[in-house]
Amino acid sequence: MGMPLELNTMIVTKGREERIENNFFKLEKSEYRLYPMHVPLEVKNTIAGEVRGVAEIYKLEWSEEKTVIYFEMKALESTN
Repeated sequence: MGMPLELNTMIVTKGREERIENNFFKLEKSEYRLYPMHVPLEVKNTIAGEVRGVAEIYKLEWSEEKTVIYFEMKALESTN
């Protein structure tokens, strides 16, 4: 039996990111998702939205059919 897995190349927050401290954030996504780690990724509010910044994922967790990513914002493109 297979495991559904989605490969992502950008971080789409939909406004659900949680600030841990300073420029460090946590984001919980449904289902299992795979992201490149320790490389710059675009951060957007929606898939079709504007780029809000660039971040690097430093930790990724899978459990109970959800993915939790921990990322650090490296550059901000807008003030929103």
